[in-house]
Amino acid sequence: MAPDEIESALQAAFNRCDVASCPLTDQQKQILLQMVEQNRGISHLDGYDDGYEQNPLHELSSEELQVFLGYVKTKEAQNIPWKIQLLNDWLHGEDSGEVHFIRQRYGIQWLDRLQHYHFDVIRLKVGDRIEVCNALWEWVQDNSPCQREWFPCDVIQVYETNDGEDSFANCIVRFQNGTEYEINGIYEWNQCNWRWPR
Repeated sequence: MAPDEIESALQAAFNRCDVASCPLTDQQKQILLQMVEQNRGISHLDGYDDGYEQNPLHELSSEELQVFLGYVKTKEAQNIPWKIQLLNDWLHGEDSGEVHFIRQRYGIQWLDRLQHYHFDVIRLKVGDRIEVCNALWEWVQDNSPCQREWFPCDVIQVYETNDGEDSFANCIVRFQNGTEYEINGIYEWNQCNWRWPR
């Protein structure tokens, strides 16, 4: 979304807030509009206008990504627009719970860069090369003698499993020595145990 489109969307949101008897203060409106104006400069300087855009989700650590994707999935299941919820939390100075780190570490510019198509990019497909952590098959703790290690592998199958109410994605990977391993809940509970090669 271009900064002009964001500004128009904000103006429409301001009007909706007024109609809903939840008007924003002039100071809150000004803060949001200033962020859009600052983003114009940042976007141009960082090269986002040249057609290349890095996926903001790749800036999160594996653990942060797992928490954030869980938050998005929960809000979507409740038919709550997660991005609007985060912005409302920020505007009203409320704690965003487990995803409060987004506000503290990454800020509104990061959230503004995040678009729906970025979520599609993190979905695995057959042929992708990833690294998986030994925590999938070993007991690994921060203070234990067994440390986290990452192993390169190729994705050879991705499929959905439905067990009644819940559905989750599974993945089968093949290591360089030919061994295959199935990872259950690749996007759900095992998101922190794989990553794109570094």
